[in-house]
Amino acid sequence: MNDFSTDRRDLLLAPLLAAAAASFGLNTARAAGVDPAHTIIKLADQIPWQIHYGYPGDVAQEAALFSALDQPGQYLTLIRWYPGHMSAPHFYDFDRLCMVLSGTWYVASGEDFNHAASVPVPAGSFVRRVAKSVHYDGVISGVTEPAVIAITGMGPTKAHRIEPDKPGWRHV
Repeated sequence: MNDFSTDRRDLLLAPLLAAAAASFGLNTARAAGVDPAHTIIKLADQIPWQIHYGYPGDVAQEAALFSALDQPGQYLTLIRWYPGHMSAPHFYDFDRLCMVLSGTWYVASGEDFNHAASVPVPAGSFVRRVAKSVHYDGVISGVTEPAVIAITGMGPTKAHRIEPDKPGWRHV
């Protein structure tokens, strides 16, 4: 059974002892901040965008955030598709998990390219690309902003184009 006088005394003494410790410099606790060895931050203007898979710069860009597609293990990359461009039908060896961060991404499945059959996927949506399933995607003409998609999966990976003798993208 608790003794009320002990609880009351502890409640009164705790703030007084904390104040005394602080006045003597014994209180060393402070806000943790960010240790760059433990938490790596890249602000939007520090993300290194590059041309995607050798495509023209006005078609698509990518930014590797964690590891790289050609390295073993998990990777995280951003893809930016510009309006009027889509990938040619292709597939990957492993599943890819995709989150649309901004804009609207247009996706379709199958070997026969038909951008009119693509489905709009707005920002905030999730897409899972199942391993070895043929698909294509991008942003159709008439859209005013690019789509930015975060993609993660297991590497090494590469796109296996259905028509390897043709470019990996289509103008739509």
